[in-house]
Amino acid sequence: MTTEKRYELAREIYAEIGVDTDAAIQKVSEIPVSIHCWQGDDLVGFETPDGKLTGGIQATGNYPGKARNIDELRADYEKAISLIPGKKKLALHAIYLDNQGKKVERNEIGPEHFTSWVEWAKEKKIGLDFNPTFFSHPLSEDGFTLSHNDANVRNFWIEHGKQSRKISEYFGKELGQTSVNNFWIPD
Repeated sequence: MTTEKRYELAREIYAEIGVDTDAAIQKVSEIPVSIHCWQGDDLVGFETPDGKLTGGIQATGNYPGKARNIDELRADYEKAISLIPGKKKLALHAIYLDNQGKKVERNEIGPEHFTSWVEWAKEKKIGLDFNPTFFSHPLSEDGFTLSHNDANVRNFWIEHGKQSRKISEYFGKELGQTSVNNFWIPD
């Protein structure tokens, strides 16, 4: 049985209970789906490109030649969105900042480190969501960040979270749509 025939059968079944599947599909196609930056087959970002992935994340990619810089990651994402129907957003992690080769501590990142992402998103007519990065950092090596016993370490991560909220707010204001600020904490 073809996909089209299966859909016709499903349409009939749902119609019996008052669901217009064509209208539902149309409605869903208007809701942007947030595609995580890791779909670009990169898990370490551009904060320290030679850095190691830590924090209990067990993920690997098999793309031959992962993105080495922001432009390559954007090109990978552009290819992906050209093949995926519907509206899209990109969910960025803090480690994907545009630090222009300068060391920026995570508790000091701000909107200014993501202006090139916002300009790119405007050009592509997509939204941006944001994730703080509570892993792959010397102050997360023992597996604790926001629940760390050391107040200095804990305060570092609290400030990182606050800065992340400011970045997500900046995304929303600049792009005219809600930016979800997604906290994933490995503690």
